[in-house]
Amino acid sequence: MTTMKKPSSALRLALSRTLIAAGLSAGVAATAHAQIHIEVSGVGNNQIPIAIATFADENLAPQHISAIIKADLERSGAFQIMDAGTISDTADVDYSAWKSRGAAAVVVGSVQQLANGSFAVRYKLLDTVKQAKISQLDVMTAPQYPRVSAHKIADDIYLKLTGVRGAFDTRIAYVTEENRKFKLKVADADGENIQEALASPEPIISPSWSPDGTKVAYVSFEQRKSVVYVQNLITRARVVVANEKGSNSAPSWSPDGSKLAVALSKDGHTQVYVVGADGGGLHRVSNSAGIDTEPQWSADGQNIYFTSDRSGGPQIYRMSANGGDAQRVTFSGSYNISPRIASDGKTLAYISRRDGNFQLYVLDLASSQETRLSDTNNDQSPSFSPNGKYIMYATQAGQRKSLAVVSVDGRVKQRLTAQAGNIKEPTWGPFMQ
Repeated sequence: MTTMKKPSSALRLALSRTLIAAGLSAGVAATAHAQIHIEVSGVGNNQIPIAIATFADENLAPQHISAIIKADLERSGAFQIMDAGTISDTADVDYSAWKSRGAAAVVVGSVQQLANGSFAVRYKLLDTVKQAKISQLDVMTAPQYPRVSAHKIADDIYLKLTGVRGAFDTRIAYVTEENRKFKLKVADADGENIQEALASPEPIISPSWSPDGTKVAYVSFEQRKSVVYVQNLITRARVVVANEKGSNSAPSWSPDGSKLAVALSKDGHTQVYVVGADGGGLHRVSNSAGIDTEPQWSADGQNIYFTSDRSGGPQIYRMSANGGDAQRVTFSGSYNISPRIASDGKTLAYISRRDGNFQLYVLDLASSQETRLSDTNNDQSPSFSPNGKYIMYATQAGQRKSLAVVSVDGRVKQRLTAQAGNIKEPTWGPFMQ
């Protein structure tokens, strides 16, 4: 009897990515080229100098693996990139020479095309101080997705050199608006490999990723009222999870993916409810005389953060996921909305109105130290990267709406603009399992 090997995590990742892309492109053609332009400003503290070689035989692949790795690491602001020419993963490397040139690490690799058309990408990360290999990966990727291999390698480099898991091999979702046509799109974190999940003549708002990265919940007005849907990105099947009388809005997934918190006005003023991911088991969890909206689960699933005007103006509160008494979290400023909590539960991001400007802030929940991260004046919809190191949000420059990314220390900033139309409502997907 022949025993099949269990697919490697890299192969499962590529398969999942392929299935999602296939599911999306079955209904709407995939966008072949990037339609998002990224500008990066600022650098992180103590940038790590790293030499990245051109991978041997990478011309065999449709895109250069080493170039994608460089772009990922440069965008993070954590690295100072040095060009190393072409070096294979099997070559002998002169550690002392690279150390004398200032490189703390060297990245080398190679690409091999297999008989079935897929690619085997091999890489090594070399420490010039220890004069030793500190990491190595062999990644298999489908012919149409060489970028997956590059992002996975960049994630590994980021982890080994910073101690924090990288978020390059993740996905983002956002909404574009052009000529009164709305589209929900999914892309790689670097804006490449764009797919359309939904197109509608009516607004689409508040997309939210499921914890396993296979589904997106959102609010669509295609029925001329707000309705909360969950869409499977692989099969394209949709489920209505909230279509009650009045407003249905602001879906947020529980960490285990079994249910969502939503904001409904079915009983009068808007309150927070919890509903199963299949649309069953709807029940109310907040109970105030004011408006309770924009619920967000904590990473441990124990609490829900939300916006409420129960104190007279909109502020952010926290309550048990089962309901009950709520504690106020924000106290600076008279108008704080759109709470998002980092994966470690230590940092809260939100939008605050100060002096007429809507700007992105973060709050250290332990010290109550507040920091303003943006210098724009019409920010919306913050979303943490899954490693908690960056925040994506919507903003506006002139008459055009665009996306921005900022590191939680405020040092590194990116601006993401579409070739045409407005881009808004961003949400950063989870780590791909």
